[in-house]
Amino acid sequence: MSYEVLARKWRPHSFDELVGQQHVVQALSNALDNDRLHHAYLFTGTRGVGKTTLARIFAKALNCEEGISSKPCGECSSCQEIDQGRFIDLLEVDAASRTKVEQTRELLENVPYAPVRGRYKVYLIDEVHMFSAGSFNALLKTLEEPPPHVKFLLATTDPQRLPMTVLSRCLQFGLKRLTHDQIAGQLQHILISEKVEFDPQALALLASGADGSMRDGLSLMDQAIAFGAGEVRESQVQVMLGTVSRDYVYGLLDAVSSGNGVLLMERIAEVAERAPDFRSVLDEMLRILHRIAIELAVPGVGREEADASRLTEMVNSLQPEEVQLYYQIGVTGKRDIIHAPDLRSGFEMVLLRMLAFRPDAGDSRPQQAAVKKRTQQLPAAGAAPAQSPSRPVDQKIQQASPDYASGKQAAAVQAQSTQTSTASATAATATNQTPVIGEWSAIVAQLDLGGVSRQLAVNCALKSIDDKRVCLALQQNHQALKSEMSERRLQAALCDHFDNKSLLLEIEIGEPGSDTPAQQQAQADEQKVVDAREQMAQDPLVKAAQQQLGATLLEETVKPV
Repeated sequence: MSYEVLARKWRPHSFDELVGQQHVVQALSNALDNDRLHHAYLFTGTRGVGKTTLARIFAKALNCEEGISSKPCGECSSCQEIDQGRFIDLLEVDAASRTKVEQTRELLENVPYAPVRGRYKVYLIDEVHMFSAGSFNALLKTLEEPPPHVKFLLATTDPQRLPMTVLSRCLQFGLKRLTHDQIAGQLQHILISEKVEFDPQALALLASGADGSMRDGLSLMDQAIAFGAGEVRESQVQVMLGTVSRDYVYGLLDAVSSGNGVLLMERIAEVAERAPDFRSVLDEMLRILHRIAIELAVPGVGREEADASRLTEMVNSLQPEEVQLYYQIGVTGKRDIIHAPDLRSGFEMVLLRMLAFRPDAGDSRPQQAAVKKRTQQLPAAGAAPAQSPSRPVDQKIQQASPDYASGKQAAAVQAQSTQTSTASATAATATNQTPVIGEWSAIVAQLDLGGVSRQLAVNCALKSIDDKRVCLALQQNHQALKSEMSERRLQAALCDHFDNKSLLLEIEIGEPGSDTPAQQQAQADEQKVVDAREQMAQDPLVKAAQQQLGATLLEETVKPV
């Protein structure tokens, strides 16, 4: 006896056996039970979600010898003939192979005649969007006013290509893509019934590969059973689908989040040894980033027992803005990877892009590290010849230039400053007095921060600092920035910057004694606008246009370069 593929063997024969699509099943069941039947139905949706199956079950319900009902008996000759595809009054038509108008007219010639066996003559037209314009025109009149013994069941994956005149004559039902759990649950039910050994993780991979289509899921499972010699195992399904274990994907994300390029290339080489489909690897990475984003926003929702510990590690090591950026780069890379010389190089470029860019525009972590190193190497003008090694915070404050944040060369500024003014600033800091304005801006510019934690830092003013404690003042209108997470990240960045793990951070709500970095930047930007307007007003061409043509300078349109 020949083998029957699972997609045909396990095709549902009643509404109760159908997986998903309850919104359509309920509507059709109520119409059948209450005898409120339309003459034309249109089923839309992606491939393998049950359009043709629903149409056949509906045709069986219409022609069951026990009567019209949402639960056909399945045992009468009509039901069995429909299941076997040989019921004379069910005409199944593939529109892709009958696109000519002459073929459509030939099909419709028998519409006026009564059914031979059944209660209704049912026309099931699959992929109806493939009809030509002439075929649709030939169908329109019959579709609008068919004889009472005729029902039209149309199915399509592309309803946008149907004329509005056809759509308006049909009851339209949109079938949904099946969820991951629905597909995995049905695959498990079938394997148990078929007495096939399987791994639950393998079913999860097959469900992901099915992409919302039950038929694709069953076809993949048929292939997996053959590949595994009668078993469905995770390792074998990974090889078959060209995917890799999630452990490798987590390893790639670890390397990206740590900013370690050498480690990242080693992890990519490990993945490449398993000859995967790099597009599938990128898809799995996007799924994990999606779950991380959900976990960061709503803790506990995105976790799965299988890899809850790894997910928790990633959640603790990534900031929300980093996850969003990585996800966006991955989605864009998925579109561009097919244009790369080969899939591996395209995949590598996507991950290197994640490594190179950070949420802070124009300020990547490698650049911050280099800036920090250069600043720390600058000699402090007027500093004491010998200082106690137990005061690292004071030493770094002396070395931070007030003008560094605005991009000026720190060494030149310090060389021009007098020993007296620098020594006074250092003494003020060492005795917990208010530091020189600008020192906090220089420190913030060197901190490895992003998102809300950086906004918290730039909207604070430094009140006092020593080797044990950093005290900041935050204006009341910005107190929403002060959260447990942002405060913790700011403290960690300060500890790392000053190389002092015991450094404490205190943030008081109140009026700061000096301008915050955000206020200083706003003032600088405002001054740039004023300077630009003055420069434009003094421009010879502008003056000539004003004098000779009576032109007027619109100052609000002048922007600094």
